[in-house]
Amino acid sequence: MKKLLILTASTGAGHNQAANSLSQAFMEKGYYVNKYDFLKEGDKFLNILVAEGYDFLAKSFPKVYGNIYKLSDHKTLNDRLLKKYPRRLENRLLTFIQESKPDIIIGTHPLSVAVIGKLKEKEIIDIPFISIVTDFKAHYAYIDNNVDAYITASEYTKTTLMDRDVPEDKVFSFGIPVKKEFYATPKEIKEESNFSILMMSGSMGLKGIGSVLKELTNNKNKLKVTVVCGNNKELFDDLNDKYLPYYGMGELNILGFTNEVPKLMSESDIIISKPGGLTVSEALICKLPLIIPFAIPGQEEENSEFLVNAGAAISMDDIDNLNEIIDKLIESPDIIKRMKENIEKISGTNSIDEIIDLADKIIDNRSCKVNSLC
Repeated sequence: MKKLLILTASTGAGHNQAANSLSQAFMEKGYYVNKYDFLKEGDKFLNILVAEGYDFLAKSFPKVYGNIYKLSDHKTLNDRLLKKYPRRLENRLLTFIQESKPDIIIGTHPLSVAVIGKLKEKEIIDIPFISIVTDFKAHYAYIDNNVDAYITASEYTKTTLMDRDVPEDKVFSFGIPVKKEFYATPKEIKEESNFSILMMSGSMGLKGIGSVLKELTNNKNKLKVTVVCGNNKELFDDLNDKYLPYYGMGELNILGFTNEVPKLMSESDIIISKPGGLTVSEALICKLPLIIPFAIPGQEEENSEFLVNAGAAISMDDIDNLNEIIDKLIESPDIIKRMKENIEKISGTNSIDEIIDLADKIIDNRSCKVNSLC
């Protein structure tokens, strides 16, 4: 049985969700899988600084976070900062690697690239390493000569890596790993005539998602609006108190945590969400155009810029323009048709099976070389 170690970290939900999707898919193919939050388990202080610091800055001081993100997107600065992590983080991860003896390691967080890259550079380990780039433009934190392969969201992401001197034969645009249900869910044939909007709260926050929903209540058309609040009970309670029952805009459904997101996406005409890498990937697999009302400065702004330039999304500078955009989409259905065609052009292959096949080949090639059989 082949052994896989997946390295993740809890800076935003996307890294863990990608890790969970990979874990499920590899186990179904017969792998033994260990999933390891290397920050949380390796250095509690660093985990607080990175994971909780990200949440705090992204929500409370997004411009500060964006400036840090842009300043650090430089090779020299990354080499000086990211590889200066506490030694105990490296030691604890190395101990876990030595105990679990993986045949291959996959990282869904960019900091894992620095740690594994350094261990391989010092020839302490010689285990193949695949890095999952969970955004649409690759930050320099993802780049290290000791990465054996990169999985990217799109051909555009692949190009951003190649522009930074990553060899083309190391980059595979197989898509950010998402739950298998997204690959299998066909686009629903809509029976209702109302324009269907899915809203995903992500970490947009109570004020942000509430202002979007408030604006939609003033729309002149009958809409079907579904809001997914996730585990944010405060948001769920607040929206229910303010907007249910509300009959003016057709149908309103406010949900907490749900496993039905693939089905909800398949039933929708458009999604309104901030452009986190994983949510965008799920939407693109479902051929679902995006309206982007907010974006955290940094990787989300870059995701938004890419999607808008590709004609797959509409970004808003002013929430007051939302209803004008919705009305135009309803009155001119060809706009959504063109956006879906543009999504087809930018999507990667979106196949976890291809990621597994790649891992198999890398493991088999290494075994061949180690045993002098090739």
